[in-house]
Amino acid sequence: MSTAPLEQAIQSTRVVLAGVHTEQLESESPCKSWTVAALINHIVGGQFFFATMANGEAPSAEAPPDFAAGDFVAAFDQGCAASLAAFNADGVMDRMLHLPFGEMPGAAFVGIAATDTFVHGWDLARATGQNSDLDPPLAVGLLAGIRPAIPDAFRGPDGQAPFGPAQTAPPDACAADQLAAFLGRSV
Repeated sequence: MSTAPLEQAIQSTRVVLAGVHTEQLESESPCKSWTVAALINHIVGGQFFFATMANGEAPSAEAPPDFAAGDFVAAFDQGCAASLAAFNADGVMDRMLHLPFGEMPGAAFVGIAATDTFVHGWDLARATGQNSDLDPPLAVGLLAGIRPAIPDAFRGPDGQAPFGPAQTAPPDACAADQLAAFLGRSV
């Protein structure tokens, strides 16, 4: 697997991040346990986390910075550069990575990173009134990749499980909405 899906997810989510206004930071998001600010902190912090894990380092024990309080687009760019550099390092895609939730090859983890980056971009678009019909070909590919990877044991109430129960998207839903619904979002 290459980093192309992650690069596309980054590009899609960066556009959404750039469209967020500071007065929206305390707004609710589709992730009911997170405000827009908390979602931004997860999106930006996620890139640094992906880099740390792909580099084979231990996660920091320190509290993460409040990216939403500053230039979160610049911080996202910095995190994305680190993430992509880590995933593009020799041998990372074939190496088993030791993650807080288990072990997996880098090629599988980069798929998770792409899906996480993309779907939280969708969450942010929905929360801030932006277009959420994000990169249809990428959404189709991510849904096909993640569908067999999410067991029911990973699903539960918001804030208590990694994913909510799969929802049914309307028949005319765009591909990003279908992905979001599969991952537990109401669309």
